[in-house]
Amino acid sequence: MLEVNSLTKTYRSGGKELTVLHEVSFNIGAGDSFAIVGPSGSGKTTLLGLCAGLDRASSGSVKLNGVALDNLNEDERAAVRNQYVGFVFQNFQLIPTLTALENIMVPLELRGDNNAEKKAMNLLEKVGLADRYDHYPSQLSGGEQQRIAIARAFSNSPKILFADEPTGNLDADTKETVENLLFELNREAGTTLVLVTHDLDLAAKTNHILKLKGGKAIA
Repeated sequence: MLEVNSLTKTYRSGGKELTVLHEVSFNIGAGDSFAIVGPSGSGKTTLLGLCAGLDRASSGSVKLNGVALDNLNEDERAAVRNQYVGFVFQNFQLIPTLTALENIMVPLELRGDNNAEKKAMNLLEKVGLADRYDHYPSQLSGGEQQRIAIARAFSNSPKILFADEPTGNLDADTKETVENLLFELNREAGTTLVLVTHDLDLAAKTNHILKLKGGKAIA
């Protein structure tokens, strides 16, 4: 599902070069769960962005579901993301002026799905929030917002889900609920799951763990 070979990312700043990722390689099979761990500044989020086609590497290659991302332009990478990828972020990224139901409907409507409302309602039921369908993000707790974000991420039946610190803003009890939901939906849909996390307990629930330090894969 994801093939990463010798991935390197270098930024130029003030006439200097800063290499934040150095020749990282790994493969992830369809339906696998995979955690990327490491201290702050180790390159975790940069790596996630490159794998998802949000940014382009300085060298090396990324293949997502057999599609080589390296030579695609921004629009072409966006089309690949739209077709295959779901995202969950630490800060939820819900649209504040839309209800819970409408937030889940957005990706479906953008794809021209005529059953957007029904599918969104089914997903709300799966995450246990059908009774909050008409609530706005500001009326929901952090855990509820993240459950809405997860439902939205699964609305397009993604082949691969990228989650960047998905439980980073949640308390212990809520964190466990959201983690269980993430893995449950992942198994049910057969989606490949790629997590960036500081939480080693969460990482331990995945099939594989990649440890980064100073931009390099150390284990």
